[in-house]
Amino acid sequence: VQLVESGGGLVQPGGSLRLSCVASGFTFGNYGMSWHRQAPGKERELVAGISSGGLFKKYADSVKGRFTISRDNGENTVYLQMNSLKSEDTAVYYCARNFNLRPDYWGQGTQVTVSS
Repeated sequence: VQLVESGGGLVQPGGSLRLSCVASGFTFGNYGMSWHRQAPGKERELVAGISSGGLFKKYADSVKGRFTISRDNGENTVYLQMNSLKSEDTAVYYCARNFNLRPDYWGQGTQVTVSS
């Protein structure tokens, strides 16, 4: 199993970024996927999750209305569109494969920094 995130970077408050996570080594369409983040000195937290077929999605309250999770099972990719970014969104973002609703494999992470 391999999960490779990309798309992080430095963005000003109010800006947007789209994160991508390309999966390999398993049948992508059979698994739910999720995005998590970890800010310095804080625990890793769930940002958003999506079911295997993409019909069901969930979001942390802190990102509802600003972030959108989606997936392309033909491209083995899960996305996180992040709009109206705030300084408190600064963190390392990780994608994860879910098994029985829990992450079982993680990517290496991509840094998102929101700063003017």
